[in-house]
Amino acid sequence: MLEAKNLFKSYGQIRVLNDVSLSVNKGEIISIVGSSGAGKSTLLHILGTLDQADKGSVWIKGVQVNTLKNNALNQFRNQHIGFIFQFHHLLPEFTALENICIPALIKGDSEKEAQAKALKLIELLKLTHRKDNKPGQMSGGEQQRVAVARALINNPAVVFADEPSGNLDSERANELHDLFFLLRKELHQSFIIVTHNNEFADRADRKLVMKDGAIIS
Repeated sequence: MLEAKNLFKSYGQIRVLNDVSLSVNKGEIISIVGSSGAGKSTLLHILGTLDQADKGSVWIKGVQVNTLKNNALNQFRNQHIGFIFQFHHLLPEFTALENICIPALIKGDSEKEAQAKALKLIELLKLTHRKDNKPGQMSGGEQQRVAVARALINNPAVVFADEPSGNLDSERANELHDLFFLLRKELHQSFIIVTHNNEFADRADRKLVMKDGAIIS
């Protein structure tokens, strides 16, 4: 489903990625761990098309995404890639339902189509009682579940998550981690997750350990 080959990335004289290759199958949950500066987030951003490698290739669903430009890249990202970050980045003036619908509306779905898909996810993620609430009326865990639903609405090939539970207390973090496994079971969803939570990292199908810009195990 995803394959990256021989990725290199430098910022000035600092090499951040050093010949990184990996593959991910449909329905896998992959965790990426390592100390600060190991290259985890840079790798995630390159795999997710938010950044470009200096050398190497990234393939998602048979498409070499690092060769896509401008509108073609934006369209592919919208339709096939989901993102979850440490901070939910919800739009404060919109309700939970409206926030979740945004990627589907950008894709070209009608409002009716977008809301139908969003409501199914809201039910699955146990957010029905919050669908008409704005972010400021929700807890941190609820806001992050809205962000998860937003990432899933276009049925992406893969969801990239960068420290998704880093801003949550331990109870809410565990709930979010359980949710990823539920979504894998219910939707056969693939996740690549950068995390400092070792307990969660160990639960993943595979744990990739990074050091000095390389995957060492």
